[in-house]
Amino acid sequence: MSETPQEQQPIHVKMKVGNVEFEIEGTIDQCNEAIGKFLSTVTDKLKETPLILERETPPARAETCKAIIQKLWQEGWFADPRGLGEVHSEMARLGYHYDRTAVAHALVDLVKDGILTREGRPRRYRYAQKRPPTR
Repeated sequence: MSETPQEQQPIHVKMKVGNVEFEIEGTIDQCNEAIGKFLSTVTDKLKETPLILERETPPARAETCKAIIQKLWQEGWFADPRGLGEVHSEMARLGYHYDRTAVAHALVDLVKDGILTREGRPRRYRYAQKRPPTR
């Protein structure tokens, strides 16, 4: 079987597999052979080496703003009255970055639930434990 002129013309192939990017230039047959070898090598290497990302990525934390504030209450953090800014800063320090309005709404919910009490006047409220946490 004779090769057509189109199969003889050089082509340029650029591929990216994960973090590896490569370019090949040659005839269709040459490129197919090189790509096959490359992908086979990459596949074999991935099978024998665990991905670094899997070991370094911490597990996702799907916790609500309210649940985080309840944990602070359970730890006795609200034994002293705290302002919205203090609660927001403590949550950020722990790695939870919620909008201040979300924190404010969660605090109001916990006041309604009877866990926290609110003292002071609007925009200056201080939140404290209404009842001590049960251990």
